[in-house]
Amino acid sequence: MTVFDDALYEQLAQALEHAEQTRTQLEHFSKKFPGMSLEDGYRVSRAWMNIKRAQGRRVIGHKIGLTSRAMQQASQINEPDFGTLLDNMLWTCEEGVELAIPFDRFIAPRIEVELAFVLKHDLRGPDVTMAQVLAATDHVTPAIEIIDARIEQFDRHTKVMRKVQDTISDNAANAAIVTGARQVKPDEVDLPWCGAVLRQNGVVEETGLAAGVQGHPAVGIAWLANKLAPWGEHLVAGQVVLAGSFTRPVAGQPGDRFEADYGPLGCLRFQLTA
Repeated sequence: MTVFDDALYEQLAQALEHAEQTRTQLEHFSKKFPGMSLEDGYRVSRAWMNIKRAQGRRVIGHKIGLTSRAMQQASQINEPDFGTLLDNMLWTCEEGVELAIPFDRFIAPRIEVELAFVLKHDLRGPDVTMAQVLAATDHVTPAIEIIDARIEQFDRHTKVMRKVQDTISDNAANAAIVTGARQVKPDEVDLPWCGAVLRQNGVVEETGLAAGVQGHPAVGIAWLANKLAPWGEHLVAGQVVLAGSFTRPVAGQPGDRFEADYGPLGCLRFQLTA
């Protein structure tokens, strides 16, 4: 069985960087290294983010994924996963304006509907509560996550779905985020009942409520603060934290137009330009 060490983490991280730059998908790490653990996946992801920081990228926050019970069961885990948000991943959408996002930034983009928490105070685990998350939040705002697959979703030979170790290595599949529309204080709205309608080329593809994210979107933020503690990390004031998708991912193609209508919280609109 392969023994994972810093050299292997770096090797796999470099492979992910090359895959992203060349838009060429990798085969499953978990297939090549069947003994790969969840911690190995996070160490690969961290090694990749270190490459990004060495290139001048700046960490602006985190994303939480696999927040729904159905997704956890499909991935054979009992908790979410998480990844890192970088400055070049962020797109800001003004109300009534359609953003143009180049499709060639991605390999196989898929669109998810979320809420983003922007912090005004640090959150340090291991015993962060949901109430502390709400007290530390400056505002909540609509957000779209564009996920991608530098590691192919389905094995090219067997068609077997990738394992969660692969997704975690792949920075929890994060590629870009779109924020904008209305900003609200966490006590101004009933967050679990915040919902959205996602349209693709004018057709309603998904609808959902933020309650689909573990009952309340702040639950995942507390989980993440506590999950980061053993790594000697914490959530930092000013960071953006994506609380998790409350719709299934919708695949995008060049030229597709998307609109996420959050009702009273406004709309996010963008096109994946060819």
